[in-house]
Amino acid sequence: MNLRKFLAASALSAALLLPIASPASAQTIQVGATVKDPQGGEVGTVTSVDGEFVVIQTDRHSARLPVTSFTPTEEAILFGLTRDQLNTQLDQAIAQAQQAITVGAMVHDRDGTPIGAIESADAEAVTVKLGEQPIRLPRSAVAPGQNGLRIGATIAELQAQIAAASASANAETETDDSTTPSEGN
Repeated sequence: MNLRKFLAASALSAALLLPIASPASAQTIQVGATVKDPQGGEVGTVTSVDGEFVVIQTDRHSARLPVTSFTPTEEAILFGLTRDQLNTQLDQAIAQAQQAITVGAMVHDRDGTPIGAIESADAEAVTVKLGEQPIRLPRSAVAPGQNGLRIGATIAELQAQIAAASASANAETETDDSTTPSEGN
């Protein structure tokens, strides 16, 4: 056997002996699993697994991250950042998101469909006009997305919530009117 074939065979043998980390999938990551950094420090705990995303809870934040960001092992789920590094990145993202929430900024639903521009914003909420209906959303429900700001609901879901709230308010008004004594009794 010549030297070149020997080296190639040796390299192949060595590669077969090395453990190959399989890519993470939603099936290999379980709720409650501990997430650790490469040095073994705790990053957080898996709180949910949703298709291609994993939600982990650090000591300060809940973060929804792609499942491909994790490497499952027998002892834990590995993640490439320490808890402090992840918290710092999340703090920066939250600060940027809050700065992006300004009057006139376009808000999209979770499918990317435009809802409307922000008409007003305060420390607690933003008001967006959906058609002719102004809707007040918690400021925390609005986040940066691919084409501007986004929310976690679809337009259809928002319209259903508005209709349900309107029906509930109408039912309360009718109940209040029927219990009011009429004049002349």
